[in-house]
Amino acid sequence: MKIAYIFKTDQSSTFQLNSMILPQLEQGTHIVNIIGMFFFDDNILCLQKGNEYGERLAKIAEEKKMLLMACDQCAVRRGFVEGTFEQCGSGDVKPKGLVDGVQVGCFPQLYQALGSNPPDQVITL
Repeated sequence: MKIAYIFKTDQSSTFQLNSMILPQLEQGTHIVNIIGMFFFDDNILCLQKGNEYGERLAKIAEEKKMLLMACDQCAVRRGFVEGTFEQCGSGDVKPKGLVDGVQVGCFPQLYQALGSNPPDQVITL
């Protein structure tokens, strides 16, 4: 089963991702095939370069060809991009200060990135 996770609820990246999902991925016990993760609001802070959990997640994402994407507007608000609010949703906003492999975008970029390999289920945490 192919899964995409959306981290929307406050601290879902701190609790569900970092204390449950990430350790299961590292141990090979998560079972499902995660094809993508999309991060909103302060959940993107775990993707900051140098963050222990973000670095571990980036390593797994590279190995498993998993999409990691942060909301472009959320990233603009926190200074993690080169770009402006007016560029959000266009695909022109570029990440900076985030772990390797993280993309930034809005739903059009998410749909495009997952379009050739759509998930069977999308889970919002």
